[in-house]
Amino acid sequence: MADTKQQAQKRPGALGFIFVTVLIDTMGLGIIIPILPTLLEQLGHVGVSMASQYSGYLTFTYATMQFVCAPILGNLSDRYGRRPVLLISLVGFGIDYLFMGFAPSIFWLFIGRFIAGVAGASTTTATAYISDVSSGDKRAANFGLIGAATGLGFILGIGLGGFLGGVFIRLPFFVAGGLAFINAIYGYFVLPESLSVENRRKFEFERANPVGSLLRLRHYSLAVSTLITAYTIVYIGQKAVESVLPFYVVEKFHWSESSIGALGIFLGLLIVGVQGGLVRWTIPKFGLRKNILAGIAFYGIGLVLISFNNIPWMMYLVMIPYCMGGIGGTALQGFISEHVSPKEQGELQGALTSLVSVTTIIGPLMMTSIFHRFTSPDAKVHFPGAPFLLGAIMMGLAIILTIRSFKKKDPKLLTEKAGTIPNH
Repeated sequence: MADTKQQAQKRPGALGFIFVTVLIDTMGLGIIIPILPTLLEQLGHVGVSMASQYSGYLTFTYATMQFVCAPILGNLSDRYGRRPVLLISLVGFGIDYLFMGFAPSIFWLFIGRFIAGVAGASTTTATAYISDVSSGDKRAANFGLIGAATGLGFILGIGLGGFLGGVFIRLPFFVAGGLAFINAIYGYFVLPESLSVENRRKFEFERANPVGSLLRLRHYSLAVSTLITAYTIVYIGQKAVESVLPFYVVEKFHWSESSIGALGIFLGLLIVGVQGGLVRWTIPKFGLRKNILAGIAFYGIGLVLISFNNIPWMMYLVMIPYCMGGIGGTALQGFISEHVSPKEQGELQGALTSLVSVTTIIGPLMMTSIFHRFTSPDAKVHFPGAPFLLGAIMMGLAIILTIRSFKKKDPKLLTEKAGTIPNH
């Protein structure tokens, strides 16, 4: 009983550690964006066009390894606890950055991205940790920490990569690696284990493979499975902004790198504000279901406004409703997790992370291809906003699926009020 009380007292610091862990994860993705083109040109002795092709392959490698390893790490954390998996993943990130920093050839960059994909699956365990130490409204709100860390980490990564890369092209990797190792040491001393022994289960390979992990989602109620489908569609639609926005503002408004960076910082602040603050008010106030629907609708509205915007400074305004869509993803993830037992939280989050990895493989390729088709010199219709309009259509589909899910005769859904769901 004393140990439980001691762990509870440490949890505020533990949640801070989780925040920093996810922040370092996503910062590692953002930090290579400003410097990767130059680095690939130098290592491969190729032009920008071929360098971009290598960049696509690197993204594919990273996302594929996340897809494969997310359910494995999730199930390992269900067996051995969250703490060891998180700490080992951080060490893996540190090793990845060192590989990238010292890489003598492009091949070594692929090794680094391979390791990063494995370590990046730690988001699975981080999310399961939050599920362990949270309940009800606080669980969904604490999931906002993941979103806030993701937004802040990505923006800090881009800024840090651009600044440090100007000093020395490989310096950002060494700084990021140092941060990962420091956080691993810090977590070793401050992070308590969140999963009690009685809630642990035996590791089973058939439940840890990525395909099996995704197939197990079918075992949940039809209503929850439909919500998971909506969750997937929302993430694919988001890739329009994540993968195309910098090219869009250059193509349409001829923005400089500093202008793009300023918009990126603004987006990061919005995401942190929504995920780290707004959801903590809207979820208790309006409930999970209303937040889910409103969030997806905000995403759709923002994407439509982006696609048809013709005024440069208006980009800042149209991004506000888009970023407010973050309340939907947070509520949706919290809602789904409430329908799974404590023994299976790692497995669930592993499956959801695998879904996100699949969208990372599919989404950017889809959105950038559409952008190229509508902006190339031989395009019959010049419409740079095409990817965003497609994303808005996908959000509309997600709303339809979500409404259908809520109408299904599932007692768990019907009894949910103001974000509270009965315990299992």
